Amino acid sequence: MSSLPRTASVQRDTKETQIHVAVNLDGTGEAQLATGIGFFDHMLDQIARHGLIDLRIDAKGDLHIDGHHTVEDVGITLGQAFAQAVGDKRGIRRYGHAYVPLDEALSRVTIDFSGRPGLHMDVNFTAGSIGGLDTQLVFEFFQGFVNHAGATLHIDNLKGHNAHHQCETIFKAFARATRFALEIDPRAAGVIPSTKGSL
Repeated sequence: MSSLPRTASVQRDTKETQIHVAVNLDGTGEAQLATGIGFFDHMLDQIARHGLIDLRIDAKGDLHIDGHHTVEDVGITLGQAFAQAVGDKRGIRRYGHAYVPLDEALSRVTIDFSGRPGLHMDVNFTAGSIGGLDTQLVFEFFQGFVNHAGATLHIDNLKGHNAHHQCETIFKAFARATRFALEIDPRAAGVIPSTKGSL
């Protein structure tokens, strides 16, 4: 584990949203979540619990219009918090991957904290919304995250008929992959995991 606390607190205010995100990358999975979209909170809770990341998110957005700005801006702010908390990435594993099943659904997520933003997502949701979450916004959340965390992220839903199951396996696999990628590698403590010497 890093000798310095890998924590960050970020506030993002626009005419559409007011978002506060606090993270501890070396936490125990505690979460305090209030986005105004119940199913989205449930998915963010998966990131905390399965990533062992302490996560607090308070979001106020223009939900009277729809959830787009809130979900996208939470992704942006979370990405900014991750980038701050991980610092120069010295000693991290950098890469992570996970397969997660839930009943008939199976998803694979791979991530590289490379400093190069990129999202490649192959998910065909079987429903247009889950609870109060428009399934199109799952892409927008992860796009906001990778752009500001500086990560390359591949998300593939390999199987699934139930949209709730599809989405939950995506977020759980993201959490597990991220947890592994950001763990400190005891064999490479203090080393930036790149031949370039920086990420």
